[in-house]
Amino acid sequence: MTASSLMMLASAVTALTAALIVRLIFPPARSLSSRVDPYLAPTRLRTQRRSSGSPIVVVFGPIVRSLAEAMGRVLERSGEEVTILKLRQAGWYRDVPEDESVAAYRMAQLRSVAIAAGLALAAGQALGLSAVQRVILTALGLIVGGSRQRSALDSAVEHRREQMRIEIYTVNQLLAMRVRAGGGVVSAVQQVVSRGEGAVVAELSDALRLHRSGWRAGEAFRRIAELTPEPFCGRTYRLLAAAEERGADLAPALLDLAEDVRETRRESLRRSATKRRAAMLVPTIAILAPVLILFVAAPLPYLITGWR
Repeated sequence: MTASSLMMLASAVTALTAALIVRLIFPPARSLSSRVDPYLAPTRLRTQRRSSGSPIVVVFGPIVRSLAEAMGRVLERSGEEVTILKLRQAGWYRDVPEDESVAAYRMAQLRSVAIAAGLALAAGQALGLSAVQRVILTALGLIVGGSRQRSALDSAVEHRREQMRIEIYTVNQLLAMRVRAGGGVVSAVQQVVSRGEGAVVAELSDALRLHRSGWRAGEAFRRIAELTPEPFCGRTYRLLAAAEERGADLAPALLDLAEDVRETRRESLRRSATKRRAAMLVPTIAILAPVLILFVAAPLPYLITGWR
């Protein structure tokens, strides 16, 4: 690292520290809109004032959003519908509409790419690399930043799938108990949703919301069966739809499905335990095997040729 690079880094850190100290000692004054908003009676005026934002947001907001959308189309070649499905399966941005959730995800991608590229440029400047090396390092930063958010989304989908596989066993048993007590399918689901929580309960709540908005109960359950990331949950929802439409005996089927989930989880845990045992043997073999080979092979030259 050259002296000029160290001087630039030290000056940047000093300027940032001074700015933080000044902000702590002299905080910025509150805007007039934040003081007047609590006293505005009409909600419409308050919403319009909040949505207007600062002049910087008004000017540069559309540019940043268009840049995020363009970058999202490059990173996500599968299309916007697949992205919406993954966001739903991961449980991200559940309280916002679909178009706004996609926009928020695109902005998060842009933010990740900008941070990774900025860190790569700063590292190249601090290390005193050449121009070609800085370009290569920045390109690597762009690749890492672009794939980071997508890998986080895939990890969230997988984590939620495992969580739902754990929850669906108990939910099936609770539904079977409610149905055996004499209630209908919708009534049993309502009782479970009102007293439970979790990813499966959230999807059942979505089905009830669709049913209240005018969907038939069978169609609502089939809709969430198409969107759920866990196959066993999809089987449960389709079973609920069939029982609601045809009046089939639901309790034995739910109990059988719960046992299938239990057996599948048991087998997956066994396979995971076997893989972990094998992984634990790798360091031992890698350390002891060369030493053992040396001890075995050391006397071979003397035994074969008589040379010491």
